[in-house]
Amino acid sequence: MTIRVLVADDQAMVRGGLRLILEDQPDIAVVAEAADGAEAVEAARRLRPDVSLVDVRMPRLDGIEVTRALAGPGVPDPLRVVVVTTFDLDEYVYGALRAGATGFVLKDCGPALLVEAVRAAHQGDALVSPSVTLRLLRHLTAQLPAQLSAQLPAAGGADHPLSNREVEVVRAVARGRTNQEIAAELFISLSTVKSHVAGIQAKLGLRNRVEIAAWAWENRITQP
Repeated sequence: MTIRVLVADDQAMVRGGLRLILEDQPDIAVVAEAADGAEAVEAARRLRPDVSLVDVRMPRLDGIEVTRALAGPGVPDPLRVVVVTTFDLDEYVYGALRAGATGFVLKDCGPALLVEAVRAAHQGDALVSPSVTLRLLRHLTAQLPAQLSAQLPAAGGADHPLSNREVEVVRAVARGRTNQEIAAELFISLSTVKSHVAGIQAKLGLRNRVEIAAWAWENRITQP
């Protein structure tokens, strides 16, 4: 199955470069480009791509506003958005998380990670550039904005609704493990991992793996 991608960036050269990287893959096709945020929202709603790659700084609507419009709380049929940026700033990462992004990658991450982020988003996973993941999550408790913190359910010590196995999956997600890696680590099948992730999201009222990781670090259950 071909993954249909929308690329939104205000620089034509960047859009062209992203298109070349993505369309070099046999399973990915760029179905549209957008030069500003409003154009990105219109094209995404009309074409409903599998994944939208959205730059943070764009005219008319910025990438966070675009993400919120396409994938934010209250959107009845949210799209999968990966935020791509040159700027490794906490405010952008937090904004992307609050807005419902399923990934956050830097433009200098390299072609392989960019392609991996698109495939992960298409599969319902989330990928955050390694250069920002640990710094973001390790300082989450102290620096997480009140809005996002209020949206995440508290663990409540031993009273959270997760089983022991689900807690193990949460810890692995918080360390950035893929479903395949979690399956290998816990000696369970890939389908079982996917079922656990879906169950965790349902029990905690979370929308994606990024929010699972945020919940784990916020509630200090990332270590056994």
